[in-house]
Amino acid sequence: MLKPLILLLLCGLGAPASTPASAPPSAKPEPVHVSPDQKQRGVSWVAGREITPAHMKPLVAANVEWIVQTPFGWQRRYDSPEISLITSGRVFWGETDEGLRRTTEYARQHGIKTLLKPHLWLREKPDGKWRADIDFADEAGWREWFGQYRAFILHYAKFAQEHRIEALCIGTELRNPATKRPGEWRKLIVDIRAVYDGKLTYAANWWKEFEEVTFWDALDFIGVQGYFPLSDSIPPTSAELEQGWLPHLLALEAVSRRYGKPVLFTEQGYRSTRDAAVRPWEWPEHGIGARGSKGSVVDLEVQADCYETFFRVVWKQPWVAGVYWWKWFPTDSVITNRGAENPTFSPQGKPAQDVLTRWYARPAP
Repeated sequence: MLKPLILLLLCGLGAPASTPASAPPSAKPEPVHVSPDQKQRGVSWVAGREITPAHMKPLVAANVEWIVQTPFGWQRRYDSPEISLITSGRVFWGETDEGLRRTTEYARQHGIKTLLKPHLWLREKPDGKWRADIDFADEAGWREWFGQYRAFILHYAKFAQEHRIEALCIGTELRNPATKRPGEWRKLIVDIRAVYDGKLTYAANWWKEFEEVTFWDALDFIGVQGYFPLSDSIPPTSAELEQGWLPHLLALEAVSRRYGKPVLFTEQGYRSTRDAAVRPWEWPEHGIGARGSKGSVVDLEVQADCYETFFRVVWKQPWVAGVYWWKWFPTDSVITNRGAENPTFSPQGKPAQDVLTRWYARPAP
């Protein structure tokens, strides 16, 4: 009975799990359809140290056509408005302007495009607060923060324009600023488009935020960090993974239909552990395994099954613009040298890489 249910729900005949608490755009959006050959076949690239053009060859072999590059802005804590922009020196090579430039160049030499995706990083996290919790007690604090953030993101917008970077993510998982101050974001988008003519998205957290953001109509893609929980079973069956996606697909499609924009999975990933589908957003040391559960067992097949289910159930949806798998390292990095028997998110050297390579192959003409 599972497959008929999937077909029924994915045809849009079920009611969405929830709807955004905002008025829809004034004009009725056209149905969204992204052809299979236009989907962004991506991975999140990690370049902690200097690389060469040869480091791009494994991406080509895996049929990868897009990479995310991630520089950081540094904020002391959730309620301090100052943001430090560090473009050289005290950060990893791949996060410097020179590292971003050369990585973009090397990728382009191999036919690979770039989504530039700046993040904010909080140096201190009192009471577990993170960038989604950024908040200020008065208007002065908000004005200062948006002024600082504008300078931060416009630096990368101008950088992206100068180096012909194909797409820019204007923010990542900033739930409070994004949902409490949508007017400021609309002004910021206007400022960004004045200096950058590529595609724009924002990367909303999978938990509520993507449904709460109200400025999707001003962007080109609805960006989602897609770490949706799929199953409590350890390990899950393929049927359970499919069933686990259904409510999330309904919610995602509802937002896509509402704004007439395709959904781009700006991050998607699973650890190679038996509990990978339970809380996909957690790092190995923070997950079930850290508490001594059987979920700590390395399980390459569960990771591969999660990849396979995504491609089989989600990738084919006409409103999906692409996906960026978290994450991909240069082949001679510390992570990849650890071999397949490790619990990290990387699919490299594991069955998940074979799944990715097969599904990223170009559709037959």
